[in-house]
Amino acid sequence: MNKNLIKAADSWYWQAEQRAADYFKVLDSQLKKKTYVPALTKVIQLWKQDHIHRQSLLNFFMGRKEQPEAKDYHNYIKQLNRSGKLDNYLKRSVSYIYLRDLGKDLDKSQTQEKIQRTVVRLKQQLTTKQVKETDAFNIASLYRWAQKENVESTLIWLMDKFKGVSLHIPKGMDAGQAERKLIKIIAGVLMHVVEEMEEGITSQERTRRLDQAIRLGYSYGLTYPFIDDLLDANILTSNEKQRYTDLIRTSLITRIVPELDGWSGENAELMQYIHSELRAAFEYIKDHQLKDNVDHFFEQSYVFFQSQEVDRKKQLSYAHYTNEELYIPIILKSASSRLIVRSVISAKEDEEFSSRTFYYGIYNQLADDFTDMFDDLEAGAVTPYTYYLKYHDKRSDIINPYELYWTVISYLIHDVYHSDPKVCEVILDRAINSLKRCKKRIGIKKYNEVMELFASGNPEFNQQIQQLVRKADDVDFLDKLLRDHMLSNLQNERTERENFLHTIENVRGEINNILHIPKHNQDTSVEESIIEAANYSLEGDGKRLRPILTWLMGINGYGLSKSAIVPLLKSLEYMHTASLIFDDLPSQDNASTRRGRKTVHRVYDTSIAEITGLFLTQKAIEELTSLDQFEEKTVLRLVRYSAQVVMDMCRGQAMDLESKGKLLTLDQLETICYYKTGIAFEASLIMPAILAQAKEEEMLALKNFARHTGLAFQIKDDLLDVEGNQMKLGKPVKLDVKNNNATFVTVYGQEKAQKEMWKQYCLAVEALQKVPCNTVFLRHLLNYVVNRDH
Repeated sequence: MNKNLIKAADSWYWQAEQRAADYFKVLDSQLKKKTYVPALTKVIQLWKQDHIHRQSLLNFFMGRKEQPEAKDYHNYIKQLNRSGKLDNYLKRSVSYIYLRDLGKDLDKSQTQEKIQRTVVRLKQQLTTKQVKETDAFNIASLYRWAQKENVESTLIWLMDKFKGVSLHIPKGMDAGQAERKLIKIIAGVLMHVVEEMEEGITSQERTRRLDQAIRLGYSYGLTYPFIDDLLDANILTSNEKQRYTDLIRTSLITRIVPELDGWSGENAELMQYIHSELRAAFEYIKDHQLKDNVDHFFEQSYVFFQSQEVDRKKQLSYAHYTNEELYIPIILKSASSRLIVRSVISAKEDEEFSSRTFYYGIYNQLADDFTDMFDDLEAGAVTPYTYYLKYHDKRSDIINPYELYWTVISYLIHDVYHSDPKVCEVILDRAINSLKRCKKRIGIKKYNEVMELFASGNPEFNQQIQQLVRKADDVDFLDKLLRDHMLSNLQNERTERENFLHTIENVRGEINNILHIPKHNQDTSVEESIIEAANYSLEGDGKRLRPILTWLMGINGYGLSKSAIVPLLKSLEYMHTASLIFDDLPSQDNASTRRGRKTVHRVYDTSIAEITGLFLTQKAIEELTSLDQFEEKTVLRLVRYSAQVVMDMCRGQAMDLESKGKLLTLDQLETICYYKTGIAFEASLIMPAILAQAKEEEMLALKNFARHTGLAFQIKDDLLDVEGNQMKLGKPVKLDVKNNNATFVTVYGQEKAQKEMWKQYCLAVEALQKVPCNTVFLRHLLNYVVNRDH
């Protein structure tokens, strides 16, 4: 590497290090003189007036009304609204975001106006939104926002990227935390871009900037799971970590990403993916930097990375780190992580923002390190808290990080924000809230032990703080609620998805075991060949989605017994397999492979294939008549419904054949898809509902869900025909183009087809809200439909 470039990079870091050292000296001086104690005591006395209220005698005897758990997201918001506390809750939450993330001065009237507008908008969203699932981050809501902002294609791109990241987070890393950080960074970049937008901006320019913000947010956010978290985890060997670190440093100094040559071992595939994604992200950020900003961006990025590396290399077993060695890298990395956001978006230089953000960073870092100290200690990580825990009784010179934390708070309030009461309110709210959350998380006994150690130097001051922790009300924050809710949802979603896929495979296996059609001794050779052809088709590697859906709906949704609905499961798969045999015939799609093997008419002949298809349709009806554990009227209704479904499927296939070579409208395409695919999904849900004698309004909601899910499924099939893998699909790709079939892709192109699929996804999610029975598996089925690769 060029020595001049290395020298320049060293100079960047040295200058930043000097600034951090100067800041640390000021903090160290105030800590040693304990000037922060009287300064904060005055502020706290004023703050207490609004947050500690005397309990009335009546309340004392009746007891305090139990508040809902903060993790119970929707009920918590409802309770705040009912008690009249939601406005203040949102105001301090939004104010904190403007203070911390946007680096704003809360004393400015313009900032207060923006905060108030945001509060009004948030309150309206939180109090009017009716959601059955406790998921504030559902894809349907995001996609509806994207439609409104005309960035659907960007969101589709992001979801594909996010899916790839999720699949490549290795075991040994906290997937939920990694995904949360990535989402948080994207949201942070979006906030900065929206904040920078001037009034009167055109809708086209707004769309362009939002598109760029999402892509920049992903590009920058990707560094957290795949650089910071990966290097902190025990995934790579020490040699691999060093090689990876050198590669990143070289990229930042030379502005060119080196090739990843000769990486071998069990992490080779992972590193190939990470290298590819990070290089693309690096190039995107570089290409979207303004000419005057590019040098500043790389300088800021290098300082951020190098401060992380300096901090990461510390060993808890080393007993001789100075206070400067412990704190200066923390000041740098905590400030740089936020300063770099504005650099990424090429925002105008703002000295006041830079100054406030530089001083503010360590406050957040010390709060986070306090929260994670026991996890960090167990992992052997060096933070001010873990180092103090290990060496406080051996070295009297080590700074108590808890005391420094309050010193930083005092410095921010008085020296940076000049005692602005709005800032005092928000920062003290946050500090007390963090301690209350810690006390609840680790338990009173352990919390008191922690305080006895860290607050031993200022017992009187700590007594004040602990009184606030015990008695103060109204110090909760929306971002903490969202953080907990997001983590819970991500973890639950991952667990539920794994359980769903596991259930599908188990059920699929059981269904495969019941489909075989036995031969009878009196069968002729012709009859035997038909049964043989039927079994050949049934033995292919089918997804069995329709009987699986019926199984889950019947057993999980309505509590029907497995043995009672076995004939229905067989009937559905026989009918579906028959439709595939007809669909593959030379007179229709003329397919050569299906379910990973040759089609029936290729193995036998067209006549046998046609007769086999007809045989399976009749076999399906026969199975329905053997549903002997239900009332005859109910079974008769089911048979009548099944016959109507088959007629509708025939109608759809005829419409599809008639449409070849013709330009269709969206309505015509949807009608064909509904009859070809949606009606089969509908039958899978409605048939067990009929057997369970469900109410008509419930079946109407299920039909609506099935219609949109079926359309999403068919559009995904159309997309897979042009972008899928033939080995995974088990059938040839690009067959629709070859046969001149009218599909969403051939008629409207991939981009519009993708948008239509996600529109149908949203409509299906919204329809699902009206289904009263257990629908968790239906939600995961829908996610499976749009995210599958075969």
